[in-house]
Amino acid sequence: MTDPSALLAEASRELARLPRLLDLLTGDLDEATWRSRPAPGEWAPVEIVCHLRDEETEDFTARVRVILDGGTRFARNDPERLAVERRYREADPREVLAAFRARRAASLELLATIVPDRLLASAERPGGGRLSGLDLLAAWVTHDRLHLHQIAGTLARLWASRWAPLESDYAGPIPYAPPGV
Repeated sequence: MTDPSALLAEASRELARLPRLLDLLTGDLDEATWRSRPAPGEWAPVEIVCHLRDEETEDFTARVRVILDGGTRFARNDPERLAVERRYREADPREVLAAFRARRAASLELLATIVPDRLLASAERPGGGRLSGLDLLAAWVTHDRLHLHQIAGTLARLWASRWAPLESDYAGPIPYAPPGV
């Protein structure tokens, strides 16, 4: 059985790291790179950070609150639709990062107030199945890491494409197919 206190403490530490990591990965990107997509249908760095900003309050924190409030069912969430409706690609990257930092700080404040055993409760997902508060914490850190991987892969593809026809793939497999392939 997972120790709720240990997971809560470790997840909180890990979640606190993402703002600094995002700053390191994206801090000096130019406007074109912020808005460039590595391949058709994939997200540009600004879209990924917008997604992280919105998921912070509308998914993970909201769902943890459902658990803490004794709720039985989570609200439906459609990140792809939100990216289009909210025009993520047009957002100001600096404002988005600042908003994400503020939302993450508020999330960490909430996590610091939780009695760990309350995270054993669960609620029903809109598509079926249940998630406990512990599931949400584990998924939240995983979500951060998946999007760090996505940003790093996007930046690797954009770099390699910028310097084509140089053999950047000598470094190893580059995520996303190059344009025209």
